[in-house]
Amino acid sequence: MALISCSQLSVTYGSYLAVDNVSIEINKGDYLCVVGANGSGKSTLVKALLGLVPFSQGSITTKNCGVGYLPQQSVIQRDFPASVLEVVKSGSVQGKKLGPFFTKAETQCAWEQIEKLSLTNIAKKSFMDLSGGQQQRVLLARALCTASQAENPLLVLDEPVTGLDPLITDEMYSIIRTLHA
Repeated sequence: MALISCSQLSVTYGSYLAVDNVSIEINKGDYLCVVGANGSGKSTLVKALLGLVPFSQGSITTKNCGVGYLPQQSVIQRDFPASVLEVVKSGSVQGKKLGPFFTKAETQCAWEQIEKLSLTNIAKKSFMDLSGGQQQRVLLARALCTASQAENPLLVLDEPVTGLDPLITDEMYSIIRTLHA
């Protein structure tokens, strides 16, 4: 069974048809890129598949999977006043009762992702003091923290290199290929 499948999915915003009649299956190990012009509905499709926006027609079925989601970065996200470690640990919050402390396992998971993405030397730095490329790696580590908590992890990245310079873009794609392998 696919981790996520949708059949004849359509999404509307008022009278505007943003996604029209899309059918797709995403299986474990897939590496899928959705390509299209600006405003063609790519992000809307992703958000609908993740249950973040309602769909107007069709169906979506998900297998019990942990979804780590890296959305398009906004200016608001860049000014988040927390340390790198705190941002990465916040990936453990999904589906859990809110409380003041993270478990030892959640903290360990955060450190594993920080090490995996070579962020150890900046773990105590403020997120808002980082470069755009460093912030994207931190948010990717956060998404990995979320995904790794499930039997069927799924990583969804929405334009993960937008606004990054060519050298950092190559580095980010290299990280993504390594994670996929």
